[in-house]
Amino acid sequence: MELLVAACLASLVLPSCSYLGVELPDPPESTAWPEGPDSISALLTCSFAAGRSYNQSCDMDGPSSCCTLDHIPLVSKCGTLPPESCFFSLICSLGSFMVILVGLLRYAHLLERLGPSLLNTLGLATGWVCAAGLTMVGNFQVDHAKVLHYIGAGVAFPTSMLFLLLQSILTYRMAKTRGQYWTGHLRSILTAVAFFTLVFSGVFFIQESFVLQHVAALCEWMFIIDVLVFYGTFTLEFGAISTDTFLVLLKASRAPKSYKGDNSLSSTAHIHSHVEGLAMA
Repeated sequence: MELLVAACLASLVLPSCSYLGVELPDPPESTAWPEGPDSISALLTCSFAAGRSYNQSCDMDGPSSCCTLDHIPLVSKCGTLPPESCFFSLICSLGSFMVILVGLLRYAHLLERLGPSLLNTLGLATGWVCAAGLTMVGNFQVDHAKVLHYIGAGVAFPTSMLFLLLQSILTYRMAKTRGQYWTGHLRSILTAVAFFTLVFSGVFFIQESFVLQHVAALCEWMFIIDVLVFYGTFTLEFGAISTDTFLVLLKASRAPKSYKGDNSLSSTAHIHSHVEGLAMA
């Protein structure tokens, strides 16, 4: 048992031989490894868990502990080999298209409700830049085009975080009812969770510790799920989109519609009076 523990500890600092593509320590010449199938299996499992790097992709020849709860891979590592790489590229390409579509619908919806806004324009821009980064992430796998893949990830993740922040702020600016304020609270919580998971994922990803890289992978998955849930909160608001919304988008109307009918009538009367004044002049 002491030898087994010593081998586990030594595998953290003395990588010198290889087992299944993983650097393992050489055993001392004067010491024999534990005997028996159970002891050998436990020793190899301990050495593998301590020495495997998350920068290695899971493949058919890899160990059984890969892609399990004890070794959750990074998102990019799930799509480096065919046929997974084909589905990974397809999903990222479709996802980038959906991000463009959602960003445009959200921009038109806010333009109809609030009128021209710098924050709304920035939200549209960040969403589309995020879509471009996501396209690079999906079509340049990390094992074959690492630089381009990381450039795409460096563009997609921060802009996605900024998109969530801007949309949370715009939700409060547009809110008129209690339900809309609760939607703003929910989006603020999701934005905070996304921020912390993104920061922890980036900090732990550059560490050499197996445990910290495992935490980085968990944070990365949590960030992506959190962003997807955030996009799902647009469902109720998009249900109110009508033909008028697209007309506002096409005409770039400068007169925001209000939730109250009195304000809408007053703004319409103001426009008609302005037109009549120009006609008389």
